[in-house]
Amino acid sequence: MSRFDTYFLMKTPDVPEYVKEKGYMPGDADLSAKEIGDGNLNYVYRVVDAKTGKSVIVKQAGVALRISAEMKVSTDRNRIESEILQIQWKYAPGLVPQIFGYDTVMSACVMEDLSDHALMRYALMRHETFPRFADDVSTYMVNTLLKTTDVAMEHKAKKDMVKRFINPELCEITEDLVLTEPYNDCNHRNLVFPKNAEFVRRELYGDEKLHLEIAKIKFDFMNNAQALIHGDLHTGSIFVKQDSTRVFDPEFAFYGPMGYDIGNIVANLIFAYDNGKAAGDEKFCAWTLQTIVETLDLFREKFLRVYDECVTDVMARTPGFKEWYLSTIMTDTAAYAGTELIRRTVGMAQVKDVTTIPDEEKRAYAERLNILCAKDYIMNRAAFQRGADYVAAVRRAAEAAK
Repeated sequence: MSRFDTYFLMKTPDVPEYVKEKGYMPGDADLSAKEIGDGNLNYVYRVVDAKTGKSVIVKQAGVALRISAEMKVSTDRNRIESEILQIQWKYAPGLVPQIFGYDTVMSACVMEDLSDHALMRYALMRHETFPRFADDVSTYMVNTLLKTTDVAMEHKAKKDMVKRFINPELCEITEDLVLTEPYNDCNHRNLVFPKNAEFVRRELYGDEKLHLEIAKIKFDFMNNAQALIHGDLHTGSIFVKQDSTRVFDPEFAFYGPMGYDIGNIVANLIFAYDNGKAAGDEKFCAWTLQTIVETLDLFREKFLRVYDECVTDVMARTPGFKEWYLSTIMTDTAAYAGTELIRRTVGMAQVKDVTTIPDEEKRAYAERLNILCAKDYIMNRAAFQRGADYVAAVRRAAEAAK
């Protein structure tokens, strides 16, 4: 009997033995392992064979959040992630890592090593630019989102997918940390930068009109089983290099509103803009804003084309429906770009793009910009249909935040 026949949380020395026993590397391989993950949920190791240079990634789910041992989560999320990546590879080959296997006992998956790529968040914090990112990420979103909707899928098959990828524990995290706590600090876990404490009390905690819109958005998130979404699509879940983009880490995946994924991309490009602006790197800032425009406009263009190629529902072929459907997605995109901007600014899971800004005044300014831009997106969300609309809101907020 193997010790890997019963779940336990592996330490670094356990991982090479695991990889050999499961047949991912030969028994005579000279293996070393190093923990490389910096996320809140999982333990990620890179395993290398010194003889051949071959390498794989091992990702194991723990039973609690690494940022809070009190927050327990199901290890089934790793099963969901592995199956999601296999589905996404089918729809968007080359834009996600390849999965080699998943172990239901150890809640561990073994996947392609992308160590030749950089984690996008850190690359953007170095103010690197990636000219093909907008094209790649828009292709990824159109293909993985639209093709998993009732527009394209046989309806019973789609309902089976909804059931298969129900993800209540991780959805609850989103419902709490993204769509509730940033507006009232009801669980006393928000992290408000002291220089903006009064601003946050006024603009977030005290704005009842905003609270009403967030309530609407929250209940849409919980009830709109539109597409198989990534659920946590930010620059910390994307690997990049100049000629490649790979989206990973879809453990929050479930059937939800498409705009949640798209809006998260918009918000995280704004965080990169914040960092560039604090450093006075105007060229980089211009690239981030142009990338928002290109990502959204390419999404629209590809969506309308792919829709015609994959639509199967008779009523979804009705003239005018696809344009209406896209407009609702763009409206949702604005809403969820807003909720991501706010939750990463005052919630318990913040982003290094902003928190590492060394000048306190510049950081405070960046956070005010995020909140004001977010409120514009949320309160006027139906007006945001094209990339230029989203960038105009950033520019308005940049002036108002001074």
